[in-house]
Amino acid sequence: MLSPVHLLVLAITPGITASAAAMSETYLVISEHAVVKFADMEEDVRILVCALPLLVLGLFSLVFVCILRCGLVRKPVGKDIGKPKLDYLAQKVKSGSIAFLKEEYKFLTVYVVVWAVVCLVLFSIEPIKKDAKTDGVRSAACLIIGAFMSGLSGFIGMTVATDGNVRTTVACASGTLNDGLKVAFRAGAAMGFGVVGLAAVGLSFLILVMKPRRTQLEAVQYTHSFGFGASSIALFARVAGGIYTKAADVGADLVGKVEAGIDEDDPHNPAVIADNVGDNVGDVAGMGADLFESYIGSIIGAATLGGEQSEMLAMPMWLAAAGLLSSFIGFFFVSTKEKGDGWNTNLTALMFALEKGMYIANVLFVAFAAVIVILLFGYDNKEGWKMFGCVVLGLVSGMAIGKGTEFFTSFDYGPTKSIKDRARTGPATVIIQGMGVGMVSTILPTLILVGCIVACNALANQYGIALAAVGMLGTLAVSLSTDAYGPVADNAGGLAEMAGLGPEVRAKTDSLDALGNTTAAMGKGFAVGSAVLTALSLLAAFKHEVTKESKLNFEIFDPILLAGTLMGAMLPFFFAALTMMSVGKAAAEMIQEVRRQFREITNAKGTTLLEAIQRVTAEGSIPEDDDVEPNSDRCVMISTRSSVKEMIAPGIYAVFTPLICGFLVGPRMLMGLLAGCIGSAAMMAIMMGNAGGAWDNSKKLCEKLKLKKTDQGKACVVGDTVGDPFKDTSGPSLDILLKLMAMVSLLIAPLIDGNDDWEYWYVGLIILVLCLIATGVLMFMKILTWQDPLGAVQEETPNSLKPASGKGGNPTMTPVSPVDPGAPVQAWQAQPAEVS
Repeated sequence: MLSPVHLLVLAITPGITASAAAMSETYLVISEHAVVKFADMEEDVRILVCALPLLVLGLFSLVFVCILRCGLVRKPVGKDIGKPKLDYLAQKVKSGSIAFLKEEYKFLTVYVVVWAVVCLVLFSIEPIKKDAKTDGVRSAACLIIGAFMSGLSGFIGMTVATDGNVRTTVACASGTLNDGLKVAFRAGAAMGFGVVGLAAVGLSFLILVMKPRRTQLEAVQYTHSFGFGASSIALFARVAGGIYTKAADVGADLVGKVEAGIDEDDPHNPAVIADNVGDNVGDVAGMGADLFESYIGSIIGAATLGGEQSEMLAMPMWLAAAGLLSSFIGFFFVSTKEKGDGWNTNLTALMFALEKGMYIANVLFVAFAAVIVILLFGYDNKEGWKMFGCVVLGLVSGMAIGKGTEFFTSFDYGPTKSIKDRARTGPATVIIQGMGVGMVSTILPTLILVGCIVACNALANQYGIALAAVGMLGTLAVSLSTDAYGPVADNAGGLAEMAGLGPEVRAKTDSLDALGNTTAAMGKGFAVGSAVLTALSLLAAFKHEVTKESKLNFEIFDPILLAGTLMGAMLPFFFAALTMMSVGKAAAEMIQEVRRQFREITNAKGTTLLEAIQRVTAEGSIPEDDDVEPNSDRCVMISTRSSVKEMIAPGIYAVFTPLICGFLVGPRMLMGLLAGCIGSAAMMAIMMGNAGGAWDNSKKLCEKLKLKKTDQGKACVVGDTVGDPFKDTSGPSLDILLKLMAMVSLLIAPLIDGNDDWEYWYVGLIILVLCLIATGVLMFMKILTWQDPLGAVQEETPNSLKPASGKGGNPTMTPVSPVDPGAPVQAWQAQPAEVS
């Protein structure tokens, strides 16, 4: 019996083997009624007409981001309403976020420079255009620009998000829920339009610059290294950001909520600032880089399959431009009349406040797509309307996947409620039920994707599938705005609680936060769908590129191809394991640090942080002089150090694996590797994202039903803790894995074009040895290890910071328990020396 991976591979392989590049190999006949006559234009004018609309609207989008940013910074902050503590807390979140990106980008700069040199050497030896002397420089430059723009998109989004969180809190405190929604959405929109604007400008500009003295297809081929640079940054941003945020989140939840019994954003929790920083570096910078990569990847895939026909290049680029224009119009329709009653708010009505902007943008996009078909192909051209059908299928599929994700993750529906019900019997049954929900949730998106793939292949072959990916991401600017809105709203709620604002403010921020959780879950489902279609179009483009010199056999039951498929199906499991264990190691350090601070941090009166928490729990509040402030900077440092270190291993294996397969064996095994990875990674990403989202919202359902501090509520908190790395680290990074591997394969395609099996085995052997050496270094650095991370922490911690020892000198790890102030203090909670 065939596995789901093989079934998906079989579903997509016929289109690849039978007509991988049919649209580019067969010149499409253009109707005489076409408005734009490329045949009558000079060659350089054609490329200008193809790329100029996207370039102009990309620049317009970046100007719009500047306008949004200026409008945002003019909004009132904490000091304007007599709450300067809000500004102090927001600044700590922002400085932590910037510090993380600076540390991450130091490592990535070295990584990008190394690969730029590799591209320079490889494409100087084997140029894309025969006898060309500048191809190495061109490819290296495109790679650097792609990496720079991907990183810049995340930096812009995170900067605006950290400016928007405090202003959203203030808007909720001094105005209505609609005021808070508009401020948060404005910050999210700066992210959405910034990502798409940079992608549009970068891609269209490079195609224009690379075209002189090159064919259209050669100009597009240089952008493959642009895509590789963007993919690399996206992978590291997603992995490092995910490890950062979940290490802080798990530490804050397990010690703060489960052991100490304090609220999620209680200012006494040392990890709460790092948790809020993590929302920005993972869900804003990471998501931005992820979808930046998908956006340019979908256009590059379609443009490559379009071959030398100008209409086939103009189609995806004009569609992207139309999507940007539609998103801009849809932005102005976001508003709500809901009052903001926390958990009692009508989430359906509040969701429509965001969705109506997306719906309007999508309707306009479809209308513009129809106009583009008439302009390029003529109103009576059947092939043109078939392509239009593929665009609509992609758009509708993306929306359907998002709605399916909402069903399995929202606490308004049965799947998430069933997890809450299983919590009556403890955490174990919560984990079992959540895993089951995640596995079942793969059915709907898989059916939608398979239906879209098969239908588009029937309409317009592989080019149609590439257009479906462009259609799904057409209105990315507004859909990413709604996704990036979530972390801003989440931070706003955290700031309100840490600053001690009233319950009426928390009710509004909780309403925005609840909406943000739903949009985040839908965004993750959308990201998976777009990743699969984008990777599939890149896979078809790869097949086209490696069969120029000679035809190769790509039958699925060929042993070489099947071996590659099995290898590709394994990789997502290995990749997810690396990221999951990285979160576990980083979280262990965070838990140790939070427990230490509870026990050792004191104020001028000698009161420990734990004793202050106990007094607040018993009395409701305490005088400011008696309170104790935790050292949140140390927790931020732990998350930053751990996440940057742990991102190295997944990045190495994601890039080296396709290089080893492509050179050691050949393009046929690499094709199998990519097909197996697409099927396996898609299923894993959907399962992990939806299971994590369902666990998260089962916990929130317990909060809504006032079960938060019961055993049932704590069981759901444990489930949410397990689900955190599922939905925010491993799951999202798998989307990038399959696109990055496809982009690496497309990049090296000219170097292995027409190669027989084992033809360049010696090159692959060299790469394999380098990979083994890197593995040895990672093991020496204790990045790949089975050792207990807390042992290393104890060795590195100065004596003044070490916990009190139990018998035999080993630190006792008794959990914190919310006890009465008069209760006897446990041994490990004894008064320590002061911490400087």
